[in-house]
Amino acid sequence: MDKKEFRVLIKYCFLKGNNAVETKYWLDAEFLDTAPGKSTIKDWYAMFRGGEMSTEDGERSERPREDKSKLVSMFPKSKFELEISVEQVALEVVSERVKKVVP
Repeated sequence: MDKKEFRVLIKYCFLKGNNAVETKYWLDAEFLDTAPGKSTIKDWYAMFRGGEMSTEDGERSERPREDKSKLVSMFPKSKFELEISVEQVALEVVSERVKKVVP
């Protein structure tokens, strides 16, 4: 079964009056390896209690995820590189020269 079908079953159990633990127990008994986790069931119960009765995914923004690789590359990769950058500032020397001097 896919996620959407499990959501419908979770909603059915919610409307039937079962609590999240009973729903988890029932789903585990019927769908051994594919049943959703306890946290997933609790999250859907919280949404249903809050009045959101749709079993569809929420809308997502069109904005793509930020590329964090540029931010990560700004950080020194090792203590050695950090020491080099401190020496660069102290001596005001270009990085190529410092890398050649420091082993």
